[in-house]
Amino acid sequence: MLRRTGIIGTLLGLFALLLWTPAAVAAPDAPAASGCGVLAPGASAAAQSAIAAACAQVDAGTWYTWSGGHGDQPGATLGKPDGQDPASDQDGTRVGFDCSGLVRYVYAQAAGADILNGDASRQFYTTRAAARFTAAQGEAPLLPGDLLAYGDSADLHHIAMYLGAGKMVEARQSGTHVMVSDVRLGGDYFGAVRINTGAVTGHVFRTWGTGVWTKTAPSVGAGRVYAFPDATSVRVECQKHAELVTSDGYTNDAWSYLPDYKAWVTNIYIQGPAWLDGVPTCA
Repeated sequence: MLRRTGIIGTLLGLFALLLWTPAAVAAPDAPAASGCGVLAPGASAAAQSAIAAACAQVDAGTWYTWSGGHGDQPGATLGKPDGQDPASDQDGTRVGFDCSGLVRYVYAQAAGADILNGDASRQFYTTRAAARFTAAQGEAPLLPGDLLAYGDSADLHHIAMYLGAGKMVEARQSGTHVMVSDVRLGGDYFGAVRINTGAVTGHVFRTWGTGVWTKTAPSVGAGRVYAFPDATSVRVECQKHAELVTSDGYTNDAWSYLPDYKAWVTNIYIQGPAWLDGVPTCA
């Protein structure tokens, strides 16, 4: 009887095993109760890692703090009052992130390097752009992990990360926590950038000086696009001889085209020789 009972038990166990299916187990990457997660297909492994790092901050209830996340290394820091919004008065006592501090941290986690150090403008105009999208293109071309920027060409004041399905994760404003929000495509939505966490291609140089404006054409009188607050890494596509410029004790007629800004800058403010080595002449 003991032997027959053992055989029956084994058969019952095998039958139960056949009835079990993996569908009975929750997917490991399912969005958390907060609704934060990869909500659409197509995200790269690095983008998925960045989203996971951002969602961990949502789940932890991390504060928005003005200037938070801009320490020597990526990570949450004490913020400070911004001098305008009364809700920021407590930011000096709270450890957290502002919008660009959060983006810096999550992509550092994904890439294993501090690749997006800077404010929202620098992050949008990064040399690590794999693709760019205008506001007019809307949500259709976006993939989870893309960065959504708000403001105008002279001042991008906010940045968030797309999750898919009309959602994004952001450190939005003082008095709130890192949150999942509906994507805002109206108002001052400027466009989006997809981040390349691998090697940067092209000719990369550093600028020097402060408040150096890029231009819509290779001319001092052309429209302004963006001002580099200080030394900034830039990708140069080509250079050409155009308007002669004298500034800061230098004179030069060479201008470089910066594809990440769709703008020009005089070579006076690019570190290196007056005519950059290895950079082709613009057609």
